[in-house]
Order: sequence, then C-alpha cells, then structure tokens
Amino acid sequence: MPNLTGKVAIVTGSTKGIGLAIAKRMVSEGMSVVVSSRTSDDVAEVAARLGDHVIGLPCDVADPDDCARLVAETVTHFGRLDVLVNNAGLGVFKPISEMSIEEWQLQVNVNLGGVFYLSKAALPHLSATGDGYIVNIGSLASRNTFASGTGYNASKFGLLGMTEAMMLDVRHDDVRVSIVMPGSVNTPFNNHETSSERGWKLEADDCALAVMQLLEFPKEAHVSRIEIRPSQPGAKS
Repeated sequence: MPNLTGKVAIVTGSTKGIGLAIAKRMVSEGMSVVVSSRTSDDVAEVAARLGDHVIGLPCDVADPDDCARLVAETVTHFGRLDVLVNNAGLGVFKPISEMSIEEWQLQVNVNLGGVFYLSKAALPHLSATGDGYIVNIGSLASRNTFASGTGYNASKFGLLGMTEAMMLDVRHDDVRVSIVMPGSVNTPFNNHETSSERGWKLEADDCALAVMQLLEFPKEAHVSRIEIRPSQPGAKS
C-alpha cells in the first residue's frame, strides 16, 4: 500500500460536506492539504481547525485565472502537487421551461468548467511527481436522469465523459484520473439540512473513504470509477 505521508492535495469545495470529509481523511493519513471554496473566511477557519499541514486558499472554480492561481500558490507553498480532488459543484433543480440561461451556464461553468480549468493547470505538476492523481467527484446523476435535472444531469454526464477521456489522455504521463459517483448523501448540498431522519443516506465520510481507497492502490493499478449508493435506500425526501 503506498505511503501517502507528505503528499500534497488540493480539495475544492472542502469547507463542508464531502470535500471537508476528504480533507480530514487526508490529514489523518499525513498528507498536506489545501482546502478551498469561494469564501475566504470559511477556508481560513477550516484550515486553522485541521492543523499545521493545511492551508486555505479561496477560489472560484468557474474562473480559469483563479484556478491557475490556486495551483500556483499551492506549489509555491508546498513545493509540489500530488493529488487534485475536483469536488466543488452545484445544482439548480428546475424544469427546462423554468431554468434561466444564467442558471444553465452557472452549472456548466462550475461543474464542468472548473474541473477543466483546474485539471489543465495542475497536470504539469501532477505529472512531475511521477504518480499524480485527479479524482473527480461526480454523482449517480452522471448516468441516471431525473425530472428537473436538465442542467445538473447534463453537467454530471459531461463530467463522466470528461473524466474517462482525460484518463486516456494522461495515462502515459504518470497521472491517473478517476471518478467517484455517490448516490444520495446526507450533506448540506442544495441547502439541505443534515438530519438523522435522512440517516438512510450515505454519509460524507463514506465518499471520503472511497477517495482514499483510490489513492492507496499501487501505481500500476487504476480503478477508474467507483459508484457508491445507500445500501437500504428510503423514500425520497
């Protein structure tokens, strides 16, 4: 099992939910982590809480210049970049007849554009380590449609395609690319409150465990996709 101690990761959308759980797991394995979201105060607070090997850098992943800055500042601070977790994402759940052009563009710019911008900026640094990794956090909505999911489904279907094509592009550049596709997760995503009443759902840490399992495979082994879902789903809430 590879030793993750001293490896450096960027985790986007990591001040709460799945991203925060991933960052915590990484720190517990001895990794250095950049936590990131759009809000400076949030990233500073989470970074301080997680310890000495964590820094907080705000970033709007829909802005390519901001993404390039995030990667550059990470490498300047830690001297390297081993893992990029593209977790930041959002959803606007409306029928197409009610969805504005701006809401459509926002989902595509964040859920697809952000992954492209950050991955492109990170790839030279990931390749330089000799064993880089990009993990994209998708969703079972990456292949299962639902009503009012026009924008979200489109962006997540696109993310699955992007991940698998990017994997083929960079596999000989010492970079692996995988996607983790969770089902319903008990997080604040889409302004939900976490609650024991939703306890049948996955927990954020279940998704974080899947990410860590990917990183622990030896370099010559590549698990390209993990689908994870509640084992005993309840009624939709």
